[in-house]
Amino acid sequence: MKYRKLATKIFVFSLIAAMFAMPAFAGSIKERMKQRLPAVIQLKSEGIVGEDNQGFLAFVNGNKGPSDVVTQENQDRKIVYTKIAQQQKTSPVLVGQRRAIQLFELAKSGEFVQKPDGSWLKKP
Repeated sequence: MKYRKLATKIFVFSLIAAMFAMPAFAGSIKERMKQRLPAVIQLKSEGIVGEDNQGFLAFVNGNKGPSDVVTQENQDRKIVYTKIAQQQKTSPVLVGQRRAIQLFELAKSGEFVQKPDGSWLKKP
């Protein structure tokens, strides 16, 4: 358990470092994600979307909502995961899966998260 917490802290630090390593690149993505954050929070709180087990937003249980917000957020996350993967000499998929573990732990009560087996859990 201590290893997992340490690995999570290292990953978060790496994510932040990667985003600040290239100011122009990071600034535009960071700004877009910041602007979308209220919409993402709203969709999560309404149970329309949740965090999937790959580190992306996904519609929960057949719900549909503003797909442009979800699509744009996932596109930016993919760019960030790819950049981190290049720096860490790993795959974007692995970076996303690591981020999914963090997002699972950070999810608020009432938000949906996808378990490794693909089933959805509403955080108590």
